[in-house]
Amino acid sequence: MSSDTVLEVENLSVDIAVPAGTLHAVSNVNLQVDKGETLCIVGESGCGKSITSLAIMNLLPRKATLAADKLALEDRDLLSLSEAQFATLRGDRIGMIFQDPMTSLNPVFRIGDQLEEVYIQHGKGGRKEARERAEFLLEKVGIVAPTERLSQYPHQLSGGLRQRMMIAMTLMCDPALIIADEPTTALDVTMQAQTLNLLRSLQKEFKAGLILITHDLGVVARMADRVMVMYAGRAVETGSAEEVFDMPTHPYTQGLIDCIPVPGRTEPGSKLGSIRGIVPALVGDLDGCMFRNRCDLVSDACRSGDIGLIEISAGRAYRCHLSSDESKIKTSVEGAV
Repeated sequence: MSSDTVLEVENLSVDIAVPAGTLHAVSNVNLQVDKGETLCIVGESGCGKSITSLAIMNLLPRKATLAADKLALEDRDLLSLSEAQFATLRGDRIGMIFQDPMTSLNPVFRIGDQLEEVYIQHGKGGRKEARERAEFLLEKVGIVAPTERLSQYPHQLSGGLRQRMMIAMTLMCDPALIIADEPTTALDVTMQAQTLNLLRSLQKEFKAGLILITHDLGVVARMADRVMVMYAGRAVETGSAEEVFDMPTHPYTQGLIDCIPVPGRTEPGSKLGSIRGIVPALVGDLDGCMFRNRCDLVSDACRSGDIGLIEISAGRAYRCHLSSDESKIKTSVEGAV
């Protein structure tokens, strides 16, 4: 792990016991996040994005089993930590912004008490220092009259203000890594844009690594330095944001991009692309490509065996039997038919 690397994950898998057998929620995921870098994890619902983040935070359900070759934060081996040791990291070196700020804030405590508790609990200072830090961060996230806001309860704030409070709470202890799990889901379009811009500016200012989980490729295009596309619990394509958008290699990535209207290129009223079917059940023995039942390029080679990641260059890889050139050629031909 280099001095700039905040998080390093190798072969992360999460299995969950269910009545029908074992659900393979995440399989052999590798990722790395550096200081000041944004990694976007993208994919449709049920592909394993949130479970991956919960595994990193050690917040998995009781019936879940985690396995990994490496899970390290700032050279600290997270796999060797007890729950009590891990609890000292959550809110301190790792912060998480959840989807719905209303359910993440305690409705019976004032905002100030909740922000200050994080600072005091992790031994950063006393009540006076915690209050000063909270007021400083509320100003940073663009909240007017921070002293007044700190005395209010969550229900007295709008959804956008609650999300800003959650961002401020995440930054109370100056974390090395921030995980934002679809932080704009509960917000309107205007507040979504403001929240994303705020996240980006604060992340750069505080030099934190950021994992942003989303199903919105528009958010990815705006925020990402690097992208990991997930499908059925696996990473199916990785690369820089520019590489993934300009030269998508996996058929699933290409399908996602085809679903987006492009200003100046998509004719008004024209039909957008779509991906037929749904994400497969991940229970029991899994073999072959998980995307094969939805893919227009499927062949016999896709139906069995291990479909491993093919590395194109450093940090650029995809999971498919087809070569990157074959995938582009076949997609182009089928799109013209």
